[in-house]
Amino acid sequence: MSTAPQAEWPVSLDSIRQAAQELSTIARVTPIESSHALEKYTGVPTFLKCENLQRSGSFKVRGAYVRMSRLSAEEKARGVIAASAGNHAQGVAVAAAALGISAVVYMPVSAALPKVAATRDYGAEVRLVGANVDEALAAAKVEAERTGAIFIHPFDHADVIAGQGTLALEILEQVPLVKTVLAPVGGGGLVAGLVAAFAQLAPEVKVVGVQASRAAAYTESLIAGHPVTHPAQSTMADGIAVSTPGELPFEIINRGNTRIVNVSEEDISKAMLYMAERAKLVVEPAGVTGVAALMAQPGEFEGPVVALLSGGNIDPNVLLRVVRHGLVSAGRFLVVKVRLDDHPGALAQMLFDLASQNANIMHVGHVRTGVDLAIDEVEVTMQVETKGPDHCVEVLDYMRSKGYKLS
Repeated sequence: MSTAPQAEWPVSLDSIRQAAQELSTIARVTPIESSHALEKYTGVPTFLKCENLQRSGSFKVRGAYVRMSRLSAEEKARGVIAASAGNHAQGVAVAAAALGISAVVYMPVSAALPKVAATRDYGAEVRLVGANVDEALAAAKVEAERTGAIFIHPFDHADVIAGQGTLALEILEQVPLVKTVLAPVGGGGLVAGLVAAFAQLAPEVKVVGVQASRAAAYTESLIAGHPVTHPAQSTMADGIAVSTPGELPFEIINRGNTRIVNVSEEDISKAMLYMAERAKLVVEPAGVTGVAALMAQPGEFEGPVVALLSGGNIDPNVLLRVVRHGLVSAGRFLVVKVRLDDHPGALAQMLFDLASQNANIMHVGHVRTGVDLAIDEVEVTMQVETKGPDHCVEVLDYMRSKGYKLS
């Protein structure tokens, strides 16, 4: 372990160490869990840094608190304003309550109700504005200029980055031989904090930022050499669906020659399901992207590896949908469409045949009219739970062997 000159980095090691002291009364030192299941899967020692168990449910409280604790008394008296779909909102609310600062948080009208309720419960005033985070962000900035309140950016500020960088100090204490750290990247505050800290304290540690493929702003930006706006598509990883990297995070990530990888929606849902089943951890889609990258590219990363689980705040309704998506991606949930002759007992016989193959039928739907259906045909759509990809193939082969017309 060696130390590089601190003046080379816009966020110094001293600032990060000071941030750790400032956070000692507000943020938990979250546990590191070894994962023998992932180690077997990847072939290298693998650990999980459980920021999903952090106060407010994510790492965001670290950066928010450090930023706000460093405000002057006069600035604190003016109050703070923030914009977020969830995790930053809750982090700001918790920090504001701890510091005795009034907080207004702008959230998009589509924000998950549990996240809105949690932000209010932590003591912040919530204003629902705009169709997305970008619109809420714009409205929050206008209000901050109008009122003189201090705008707390979710990622593009040196103090926020210093707060997130404290995670590197904890990881080095908990896994001294760590070689690779995988962490989600959206605006870049978290990964920038890790890059700055490791570069100055343990440059042998490689930080890998993981994006959702549908929100891959950093890929184009690093090629261009400056932040580029890349409109995010719809992704389950809404916590990292940022269209434009932050200026300061980008500078640090680019200077550190940080590797960025992408993961698909299927990769993310598989990883969420894997965490729930094997690690007994509930992790939100954005928070599990590091694990998703490990599972998608086993053996690609030098170990020991730490995957940073950045948050666990997820709407239960979304969780249900994502788990089902994960079952489909893992080959354990099969959707079968069958055309049957429309006569008494046909459906019962088909269900019996499926049951004989130990396929658990979750839902059945009928379509009796359609331009491509004969007058004596019915199309039956079934959602079937299986034991895995091989079992899916066996079930489909069996159905075909019995003469069923699958579509």
